Amino acid sequence: MEASCISYKETGFFSPTVIDYIENRADLQPFYGYRPDMDGFAELLKNKKVVADREILYRVLSKQYAEKSEGQEVRKSGSPEVGKSEGEGNVKRITYNVQPLTAQNLELLKLDSTYTITTGHQLNIFAGPLYFLYKIATAIKLSQQLKAAHPDKNFVPVYWMASEDHDFAEINYTNIGGKKVHWWYEASGATGRINPDTMRQALNQYKGVLGMEGHAVEVAEIVETAYTKFDKLADATRYLVNALFGQYGLVIIDADDHEFKKQFAPIMEQDIINQNSFKNITATNEQLHKLSVHIQVNPREINFFYLKDSLRERVIFEHDSYQVMNTEIRFTEAELKEEIATYPERFSPNVVMRPLYQECILPNIAYIGGGAEVVYWLELKSNFDFYKVDFPILILRNSALVVKKDQAAKVKHMDLTAADLFKPNDTLKTDWIKKHSNHTLSLEGEWREMSALFEKIKLRSYKIDPTLSPSAAAVQARLKHAIDNLEKKLIKAEKRNYATRLEQLAVVKAELFPKDSLQERTENFGLMYVRWGQMFIDELIRHFGPLDFEFTVLTEE
Repeated sequence: MEASCISYKETGFFSPTVIDYIENRADLQPFYGYRPDMDGFAELLKNKKVVADREILYRVLSKQYAEKSEGQEVRKSGSPEVGKSEGEGNVKRITYNVQPLTAQNLELLKLDSTYTITTGHQLNIFAGPLYFLYKIATAIKLSQQLKAAHPDKNFVPVYWMASEDHDFAEINYTNIGGKKVHWWYEASGATGRINPDTMRQALNQYKGVLGMEGHAVEVAEIVETAYTKFDKLADATRYLVNALFGQYGLVIIDADDHEFKKQFAPIMEQDIINQNSFKNITATNEQLHKLSVHIQVNPREINFFYLKDSLRERVIFEHDSYQVMNTEIRFTEAELKEEIATYPERFSPNVVMRPLYQECILPNIAYIGGGAEVVYWLELKSNFDFYKVDFPILILRNSALVVKKDQAAKVKHMDLTAADLFKPNDTLKTDWIKKHSNHTLSLEGEWREMSALFEKIKLRSYKIDPTLSPSAAAVQARLKHAIDNLEKKLIKAEKRNYATRLEQLAVVKAELFPKDSLQERTENFGLMYVRWGQMFIDELIRHFGPLDFEFTVLTEE
């Protein structure tokens, strides 16, 4: 694939705060630690204090990768990335095919010279929209770049599964090839614990869209195994993501775990009882609001849920006791402390405390997220400082637009550039008409001549009677409005003359920007993998520049 880049600012799809962060706006600097560049990483590595217990991290991850799922007969695949089965007869035990580089990275996590580069995302079925993959590809590429810059250290890319999230409606569908594939199921509690055994209809629909050409069978086997041979969505997602990224050394973590939570228990207890995160983040949000930063998340007095099999409800403090909303569960302070000490896995951090939990159990130096994530992390640094946990470097994930060969031919035929594609539809059509019309549609030159004439009129009016000058200016303003309207009419008339070409332009735009949104926020990876196979992911990693902060346009050659 051929790659070209466009600045995030030029795309028009990124918030002012994200652009300000990339461009190093001075008054945002107190809200993060180190700059997202190689100098920033060099400084952080000098000062990094790891609080994570590496032995626990290695032990829990090794156990998670070793877990097997009892299932029905497995159709073996010739692809080593798909997975492997073991056992006798028709009952097989499915294991994750741990690639050599991932196995090596798991071992390296025990060393003090190893650090993680983390991204996180919900457990969207079939890997959701493309940016799910782009996050992980960014983490892998940044790990490679940091290793090249610091050969005496190791950098492990990590995908943090948001397995405790309970918003099932956000993950139970995907869009592929213009069709919405939906998992029709009523679920509650942590999504990572949901059994995907009711996904058969969604699986059949998804595989139907894949077809039979190219690498369709390979993708179909991966998703079939993932969603039919594991009894937890978290395990199914690990299988799917490992099949796509295991060969690059990606380590996948499910933090819904007793040992991980036990490390975090002292902070959980302190924060629930003293409401520190609420105080710290609220104060920060007030400061950010003064800088016109749009606040992404607001903290609650208690930023933890109570978690059991089909239950994830907020913990609140009312009537001198700690209560779990929508249940009869309640604790005194002493009982709460005992519950946290004995069953720390029953307490689940919300969106403002999950990042702190992450940094407590990983030797992490960077977090890779989308625009909204980067902004909400800016709200959190004061809370990290309070608990004396190092704040990671924030990296805006790479974004991409993938253009197939036939689409590229249309774009070239229409005489468009990559930057043109990001313009709003009406602006794109107007600019194209002005560029290609045989007529001069702009009245800018004529208006300059009229403006010069009006300056003479205003001067003469002022000499006769100074009070007449504003009247002349008012006439000039009305005429400018009339000239602008006339120019719009000229363009509109010329658009009618080029209706067919503009319709072709609209079709190309709709293909690349479904629903007037970025392709990566809508389209699933499936059909791209069918077309290009593993080479698609290879090309993402090859062309992404995590520290360049540019939007990548990948064009099939």
